[in-house]
Amino acid sequence: MSETPRSRETEGDTSTGLPQHRIGHAFAHTPHRSDSRSPQTPRGVRQPGPGGRPGTTPPVPGRPATPLLIAALCGLLFSLVTWQVLVSGPLLTPDHELSRALVRTVPDSVTERLSDLGNIPVAVPVLALAMAYAARRGRLLAAGAAGLAMALVPALVIPFKEWTARPGPLEPWAAGYFPSGHTATAAVAYIGAALLVRPYTRRPWPMAVALALTAATAAGLILRGWHWPLDAAASLLMCTPLLLGVARVVTYGRSGRQPRGIRWGKSRLSRGSTRSRSGDARTR
Repeated sequence: MSETPRSRETEGDTSTGLPQHRIGHAFAHTPHRSDSRSPQTPRGVRQPGPGGRPGTTPPVPGRPATPLLIAALCGLLFSLVTWQVLVSGPLLTPDHELSRALVRTVPDSVTERLSDLGNIPVAVPVLALAMAYAARRGRLLAAGAAGLAMALVPALVIPFKEWTARPGPLEPWAAGYFPSGHTATAAVAYIGAALLVRPYTRRPWPMAVALALTAATAAGLILRGWHWPLDAAASLLMCTPLLLGVARVVTYGRSGRQPRGIRWGKSRLSRGSTRSRSGDARTR
């Protein structure tokens, strides 16, 4: 048979029937990094992970050192204030002046009601309700941590009251005013309840209400003349590490259950979508 020009072209170019890779189009859609690094790390360049396996170590969520630093700072400041009370140091002079300027500037009927917010029959039931709610939702560890923090309040306050034996602003013959037990009770009860309820409300109002109630209790005690300003401040410093511990347990309980399920669901979904795409490619 005679060869036609069409057959000669086919013989001369045997690769016309094979698919050709268009390098220009592939690199045209590749995103470019602003730091001039390659968008993908080659497998051989990856740093080995634990056990010599390829990969990188995942980042650790959160910074657990920050609560420890805050707790240590609060402990240091509380020790400083306690030392000043024991030795009648210079820090007590502005404390006395501030108290004299504030006492009885607000009617007693108002300040006494505010002070009552730190009573055990008022504050502790709020925490008990929050603990019951958290326990019913399966957060037994968080509820137990809040209850333990509340139980530690009298165990810490009473020894310091007996040790310092500080007189009151309006009762210099009495003793046992440092630190403020009402302020400590209000802080642990209300803020602890807010920490337990906040994961379910997903709103900032529980913590805002708790802080307002605690501040109102301290203000009522100072304005009524039942405590010096340093008494209330020392109670807040003492209770902050307890509340940080409760917050840590609450956060650990949340991150210990939900993110695992979310990651597992995403991995199953991605695997299923990959299989479906591969199946579609085979049918095609």
